Amino acid sequence: MNKNNAAQLDSAPVEPAPGSTSGFSEAAAWRDVAPGWKPLSPGFATRGFSLEWHDFALERDLDWSASFHPQSVEICLNLAGHGAVGLGRGRLDFAANTAGFYRTGSEPSPSARSGGERHQFVTAEFSAPYLAERLAGSEEQVHPAIRSAMEGLASRDAVPPPGRLTASLRQTAALLLHPPVSGCARQVWYEAKALELLATFAFEPAAPKELFCGRQRIVAEERVQRVIALLGEDLAEPPGLEELGRKIGCSPFYLSRVFSNHTGQTISQYLRQIRMDKAAELLRAGKHNVTEAAMEVGYTSLSHFSQTFHETFGCCPGLYPIGLGKAWSRPTR
Repeated sequence: MNKNNAAQLDSAPVEPAPGSTSGFSEAAAWRDVAPGWKPLSPGFATRGFSLEWHDFALERDLDWSASFHPQSVEICLNLAGHGAVGLGRGRLDFAANTAGFYRTGSEPSPSARSGGERHQFVTAEFSAPYLAERLAGSEEQVHPAIRSAMEGLASRDAVPPPGRLTASLRQTAALLLHPPVSGCARQVWYEAKALELLATFAFEPAAPKELFCGRQRIVAEERVQRVIALLGEDLAEPPGLEELGRKIGCSPFYLSRVFSNHTGQTISQYLRQIRMDKAAELLRAGKHNVTEAAMEVGYTSLSHFSQTFHETFGCCPGLYPIGLGKAWSRPTR
């Protein structure tokens, strides 16, 4: 990629978006490392966000601030190389394998990528109007520095230092280089990934109580999934509520309440559902008669099985295989 081609990528004639800085182009900032600057989803001026990949080596320091759009928020996934972003009297230091965000003002602050190093990083940049539109209604939970950008105010709020580049964020960086979609779908896909990054960095950390509640929810969901697995192991002789409680490690009453809250069904209602689904599967396969299917899923009373099956599928089990051509199915709840 030559210098003229690199400049064309970011300086094509476009209509600036409301609130954007007309005439700004970051192509000049990357001119000396043009082959290593790859706009993945350009169009900051028209769409309000952009995604870029950077991979280059430097002999001397590079002015990083020249690439920052004024009055914007930028997220950086820093895989390799060292970068520093000036923030008034302080600065953010991006070491290898770190990630974070920074807020830019009307005038650039001294920021640089270090010479003598190879740099690899992804940036996602968002305009103030785009943030205001996408984060509307969530202002109270948004980080104050980003909220001030949304409101068009000068930022006096501290930005958190870059944190560790997690495996999930590293995977995101890899996906951005090799998107799983092609053609026109990429524009939508790239915006979805940009919003995913914004959701990761824009919000204040949860309070300790919220974290505790979140952990409780995860544990409850794990217990529900364990109940489902245990019930499915042997439909003919499934464990009772007392046994489920012992195996999972909580009281039967608590387990019953948690299961109902998460699934909208009691454990017995759920067991009945999966028994009927299994029985229907056996009858469809044609290798079991009604009595055999009933016994296979734990019913010793044929009349009880037939009644339950009819309530579930709207027909008698003996007629179910014949009625498959009429698309009999369990009624929608």
